[in-house]
Amino acid sequence: MKIFALLLAAAFGFSGPASGQPKPSLTKDEQAIEQQLRGLRSLPDDTRAATTKRLAADISRLPAGGDKLNLAMSLSGLSTEGDFGRETLRAVASTLAEAIQEQQKRAPKEAKKPVSAYSELARLAHYEHVPVSLNDPAFTAALEQMTEADRIRQEADFTLRDLQGTPWALKQLHGKVVLVNFWATWCPPCRKEMPDLEKLHQRFGPKGLIILAISDEDSAKVTPYIAQGKYTYPILLDPGRTIHERFRVEGIPQSLVYDRTGRLVAQAPDMRTMHQFLGMLAEAGLQ
Repeated sequence: MKIFALLLAAAFGFSGPASGQPKPSLTKDEQAIEQQLRGLRSLPDDTRAATTKRLAADISRLPAGGDKLNLAMSLSGLSTEGDFGRETLRAVASTLAEAIQEQQKRAPKEAKKPVSAYSELARLAHYEHVPVSLNDPAFTAALEQMTEADRIRQEADFTLRDLQGTPWALKQLHGKVVLVNFWATWCPPCRKEMPDLEKLHQRFGPKGLIILAISDEDSAKVTPYIAQGKYTYPILLDPGRTIHERFRVEGIPQSLVYDRTGRLVAQAPDMRTMHQFLGMLAEAGLQ
């Protein structure tokens, strides 16, 4: 559920897209958009793609100020939960960049820059490979932070035990293609991609794929959920979030693919579809 939950909580005063009431200070147009954001996850993927693109246009047409930037950030957080097309992501990124620029023009020069907005835009540019034209030192700094996080994830290691007590050490898996997936039972996008991860495990396991799914919850929460879903790939526990922090995981789901030499070749900072996962594995030479 990436940083979307935090962004939405800050913007609208609620902890998720299905709870609470519209923020009273929103204009009528902003309230209409906010209500549609709450319902995006309930839409079929094809409808959701078209609705996301339309909402980007609706937000772009809002006057500068108000909650335009918060709405653009929230839409961006939702736009990467799957594969809704390059045109959709470009529209979302364009709207977010526009809202950032408008706020900076309106705010006093001494005002604090919206750091989380720059980070969200940089996420689209760096991980989703969306072209962004924004000449701003804060945006450049956000991109540099993500490059540094990539370097840290390349060098980082872990040893964690799965639900059966078997230890798994990332750096000892050279010769295998490894997909590390950070997830949690409470996370809707995480739950949505797990059946595809199971299919990948069954299909590519014999060819050298190892999927290691890491949750920061305890066994009492994770074990029943895994048993109910009949997932058979290794589920590792990181209840103290030590490994989450070491790998700079700021939101979930997040997936990392390492090739047989241990090189980090693909990353996804949000939910992926089967087609997207196959593309990531192809970067590791697994087809």
